[in-house]
Amino acid sequence: MNYQDEWLLYEAGDEIDEVEHRPPTEEFLFYQAVAVGNVEAVRKNCEQGRFMESEGVGVLSRNPVTNLKYHFVITTAMVTRLCRQHGMELEQAFRLSDFYIQKLDDIHTTEGVQSLHDEMVIDFTEKMRRYSRADTNSKHINACKEYIYSHIKERITIEDLADEFGVSASYLSRLFKQETGVSVSGYIREQKIEVAKNLLRFSDYSMIDIANRLSFSSQSHFIQQFREAVGMTPKKYRDEYYMVQWEINENK
Repeated sequence: MNYQDEWLLYEAGDEIDEVEHRPPTEEFLFYQAVAVGNVEAVRKNCEQGRFMESEGVGVLSRNPVTNLKYHFVITTAMVTRLCRQHGMELEQAFRLSDFYIQKLDDIHTTEGVQSLHDEMVIDFTEKMRRYSRADTNSKHINACKEYIYSHIKERITIEDLADEFGVSASYLSRLFKQETGVSVSGYIREQKIEVAKNLLRFSDYSMIDIANRLSFSSQSHFIQQFREAVGMTPKKYRDEYYMVQWEINENK
């Protein structure tokens, strides 16, 4: 019996009915957090031990350590390509990936694989954060971006940021525009739209759920802001890009 025939028998059997994979929304958003340098979100995910959870995750090997190693390689591949898409230099991305995957050869426990996984994703995330902050020199602007990343689901104003860092709103507004080329409100809107795009691609949240989740004043306001930023409505974006993971053409 060949593998294809074996699969057909397995697919028709009762055992496969007991296996249900969890929706990919969470893992894709995790990969995205790494790619945009959101250290806080990635570190929280690691602290919660999400990589070690088996519920809803495919069994790739009957050996627990080997199974976790396979998942490690998949995670590393996804992270590498998304970081590449977000600006990491090609050779650096793949050399970093090769380095951590090779380290698996010396690990023989599930705890060891988890520890390496956490170190790997934090390393990628911190490198992406430094990359995304490379065009700014002011500690206030770096701190503003960190705050925005960490509170992206909330309604954030220039006054909130000014109070957080003990400076005047006018000074912070002027400095932010000078160093980034966009206003604070414009930057916050850009970041919210990026998160919305990922939710449209990798989740089944409704438009109103996404609008509420990202603290837009209303669903219509969210649709208007999205159309202005992306050039199409959220519905059209979802219709075109739902579950599309990445562009294969690296030169695009």
